[in-house]
Order: sequence, then C-alpha cells, then structure tokens
Amino acid sequence: MSIKSKYIGDSQFYKKTLSVAVPIMIQNGITNFVGLLDNIMVGRVGTEQMSGIAIVNQLLIVFNLAIFGAISGAGIFTAQYYGAGDDEGVRNTFRFKMYICIGITALGILALSFFGENLIRLYLHGEGNGLSVEDALIYGKKYLRIMLIGMIPFAIEQSYSGTLRECGETSVSMKAGIAAVAVNLGLNYVLIFGKFGFPALGVEGAAIATVISRYVQAAIVIIWTHTNKEKMPFIKGAYRKPAVPAALTKQIVMRGAPLMLNEVLWAAGIAALNQCYSMRGLDAVAAINISSTITNLFNVVFIAFGDAIAIVVGQLLGAERYDEAKDTDRKLITFSVLLCVGIGALLALLAPLFPKLYKTNDGVRQLAGQVMRISAAFMPAYAFMHAAYFTLRSGGKTIVTFLFDSVFLWVISVPVAFVISRYTGVPLLLLFFSIQALDLIKCAVGFVLVKKGVWINKIVRT
Repeated sequence: MSIKSKYIGDSQFYKKTLSVAVPIMIQNGITNFVGLLDNIMVGRVGTEQMSGIAIVNQLLIVFNLAIFGAISGAGIFTAQYYGAGDDEGVRNTFRFKMYICIGITALGILALSFFGENLIRLYLHGEGNGLSVEDALIYGKKYLRIMLIGMIPFAIEQSYSGTLRECGETSVSMKAGIAAVAVNLGLNYVLIFGKFGFPALGVEGAAIATVISRYVQAAIVIIWTHTNKEKMPFIKGAYRKPAVPAALTKQIVMRGAPLMLNEVLWAAGIAALNQCYSMRGLDAVAAINISSTITNLFNVVFIAFGDAIAIVVGQLLGAERYDEAKDTDRKLITFSVLLCVGIGALLALLAPLFPKLYKTNDGVRQLAGQVMRISAAFMPAYAFMHAAYFTLRSGGKTIVTFLFDSVFLWVISVPVAFVISRYTGVPLLLLFFSIQALDLIKCAVGFVLVKKGVWINKIVRT
C-alpha cells in the first residue's frame, strides 16, 4: 500500500465523510457564531459587561459538556445499534439520554442558583486599566439569572440532535441552528441596544435573546423528528414505553459514566485554567474571552471531524467492518490535521484584526491577538488530539479516554498553571503558551493508542 492510498482517500470517501462532517461543522459554527455575536455586541457596551458574561459562560460550559458527555456515552451505543439496523436499541438509548439530561439539568440549575455568585468571584482579581471588578460581578449575576432558563431546552435539544446525528441525519440540527442564529441576532440588536421602542437591556437583553433562540432551536428539532417517523423510526413509541432495559442501562452507565465524568472534569479543568489566567487581572480575563470566542469559531473544523469519526467509525465497528473502520479512521485523522494547518495559518493572519471589533482598551486588544496566534500555532495538535479522543471513544474505550483527557488535564496542566500563576511573575502569554505546549505529550500518547488499534471493538449485541 502506497503512502498516498494509506492516508488519502478517493473522492467518494471525502464526499461521504463531508456529508457527515460539513453539516456538523456548520451547526457548530453557527453556535459559536451566536456566541461571537453576543460577545461583540456586549463588548460594544463595555469591557466589564463582556467580562461578566464571559465568566458566566465559562461556568455554563461545565453544564453543557456534562450534557454532551451524558448523551455521548449513550451515543456510542446509538451509532452501533444504527449500524446494526436495530431500531429498538436506538429507541432505548434515546430514552436513556432524556432521563440523564433531565437529572443533570435539575442539578445544574440548583448548583448555579445557590453558588453562582461565589463561582463568579473566583475569576475577579485586580482592576486592570480602570476596569471595575464589582461591576463585572453585577453584570455576571444578571446574565446568569436569565440563562438558567435556557438550560432546559438546550438539554432536550441535545438529546434529540445527538440521536439524529448518530442515525445519519445531520442537516436538521444545522437548519435549526441557522434559525436560532437569526432569532438570536435579531433579538440581540433589539434588546441589548434598545431598538424599535424596546428598552436597552444590555447583558440581560443578550441573555433573553439567547434563551429564546434555544427554545426555537429545540422546537424545530423536536417537531421535525416527530413528523418524520418513517425516516427516524426510533421515535415511534419512544414515550409509550418509558423503561430502559436494565442490562442496557448497566452497559451505558459502565461505559458512559467515565465519558460523562471526563466531560465534566475537562470543562471544570478548562474553567480552572481560565481562573489561573485571571490571576493576571481583568485585562487577562477580557483578552482570554475575546481570543477563545473567536478561536472557537475556527475550531469547528476539527470538532466536526471528531464527531464524524465517532459516527462513521462507530457505525463501521457496529457492522463488524473492522479493516474499513481502521482505514477510514486513519484517513479522517490525516485530513483533519492537514486542514487545520491551513485553518491555523488563517487564524494567525487575522488575529490582530478581530479584537478591533470590541470596545475595549488597546492593551486588551493586543493581548487577545497574541493569545490567538499561540492557539493558531497549536491548532494541528488540537486536531490530532481531538481525532484520537473520538477514535478511542468510537470503540467504547471510555476509561482510556478518561485518562487521556481529563486526568491528564487535572494531573499535569492545572497544577502547572496553578503554580506558575500564583508563585511566579510569568506574564499571561508565556503562561498560556506553556500550558498549550503540555498537550504535545497527549499527542504522543494518542498516536501510540490509535496506532495499536486498542479501539477496534464492537460493544453492542444484536
């Protein structure tokens, strides 16, 4: 086998792969674009408002990824059941997703209602170029109070959209996301700045717009699913029989619990890293927020290919086409990494321009652009790590992914960031670069695990 045929697919391969990845890419891009719009519009009001929202969104990411981890654990089984043609198996995994999401949402709302203010305060250190910590806290609390309402439709929509994707239907979630963007953008303009006779609500207007857009997005996905039962037979009788077989529940919990725990710990770890960065003052909080918001828009490429690996490779494993799964995975990883070399170069080129969209001081703008360039340099590494993670997950190796992802973050990255941020005078840029460089260790470990084929495994029985 030549190097080209080993790592590069034919036109049909990419057509099939991109038919899965592109809608996911667009949907994720839309979601991140909404975040960017919120960020820029609120950033036009003031830096304290932007920082308050950024801190709250960092906390909400922990909830979002808990939901993602919960449905992903069951999603491993969904993809393989779908690949094996077992509608009842898909139906049972969907029920499991709904139950676990309801539970996580209830816990999330309670935790943020009682401890939200204390969590926001963890990120507020120093005033920085005339910025007020107390103002940032007030704006953050106002934003959080409204955003709690949006946690409910988000959880339900993720249960539906995840199942649709695992069953090969990716365009509906994409279209629902486009509708959500339109609603969010329009309402942002009206409610943040007070247009067409509405009061200027600032951060509260941004929250109201986001919550309404989430309900719209969830409604579109749910209505489509229930009106297209022939295309999505799993929804037939999905609520008629509420029970999930005990044996399947045990399997999902055993394999899915490490995955959900991994997502929660990973999100909490990223929050902890950002808290370490915040020790350099409100300028650092604002710069990291601007950088991450824009970088996330570029990250949708490798994130989509990770999802494509989980779906396409998971279906091949469920159909016991192991050689094809290995070949597909290798080519998808190669394509993702090479694509992100170009995406990273584009981000580095545009990095100085994006911060100019924000109404903040020049120091924050310059710092944000430099942080973006560091992220751009590491983007191919991010792509490989993400692809390796989803490769391992597609075969149910959730304990391995747990060690590979969040354990590494908490055992290596967070302690290093904690020590540097509190016991040295290292500036933000060097601190940020040092933490990103640690991920190269994960690339080496991921390469070994993927190459050894420890993930080639069918976990469902039909």
